[in-house]
Amino acid sequence: MARQGGTRIAENERGAEGAASNPLAEAVAARDARALDMVAEAVRHRNVLLAFQPVVTAADQSRTAFWEGLVRVLDETGRVIPAKDFIAAVEETETGRELDCLALERGLRTLAQQPELRLSINMSARSIGYRRWTRTLERGLARDRGIAERLILEIAEAGAMLMPEVVIAFMGALQRRGVSFALDGFGSGSIVLRHFRAFTFDILKIDGQYVRDIHRDADNQVLTRGIVELARQLDMFTVAERVEQAADARVLAEIGVDCLQGHFFAAPTAQPPWAARKGTRRAG
Repeated sequence: MARQGGTRIAENERGAEGAASNPLAEAVAARDARALDMVAEAVRHRNVLLAFQPVVTAADQSRTAFWEGLVRVLDETGRVIPAKDFIAAVEETETGRELDCLALERGLRTLAQQPELRLSINMSARSIGYRRWTRTLERGLARDRGIAERLILEIAEAGAMLMPEVVIAFMGALQRRGVSFALDGFGSGSIVLRHFRAFTFDILKIDGQYVRDIHRDADNQVLTRGIVELARQLDMFTVAERVEQAADARVLAEIGVDCLQGHFFAAPTAQPPWAARKGTRRAG
């Protein structure tokens, strides 16, 4: 037995040495570390902005129901660091909490400057109770009572399930003040039905995996109809994410989805219509 155990230990050591000496693995790890360092540095210097994407009504796709503000992190040259390179890694870190604070701060400022705007901002469930995030929210809501009714906070399905009781209590307290909540990426995780019923989300955003090519995917059409019906029974508004084709937009509208979001309508932009109008007024 001792001999076999020694053999297994030796094999494990050789495996670890092999992984450590794998040039590709080392390159990926180095790239990830550089991206995290760049993000932490950008957050320290507040090199963060929001890119805005419209969410249009399915019945009249020329009308915008609200906008989503998507956080963008800039490197020292002003270029956007791709979110896929860091977002999962910072989720559990202090940098992730600070990034949520900056996104909320910029979103609240935009709402204060644009009294007709309704805007959603993403947040991590881990930011609930984070003091700086809470102070940022309280300052923004105190600035103008109307802001709460135009603010939507988006929480990802996986994040909501990390601490469902905490999320439920947090949402209830803010909903009483007028803030709305969206469940982002519904269908991408494993939300427990009993918790789903207890959540009081106002908006349910259907994950893009069900939306992409739905016009030729009968299974996803059935699943999406089921999601829409479930949302209606629980008095939730539905949004289909990542709509990229006219045929998909048509089918989603026929199914009964309330709103649509994706590159088919507009890519996220740091220069939304109200910024262009403001620039025109200044030029005039």
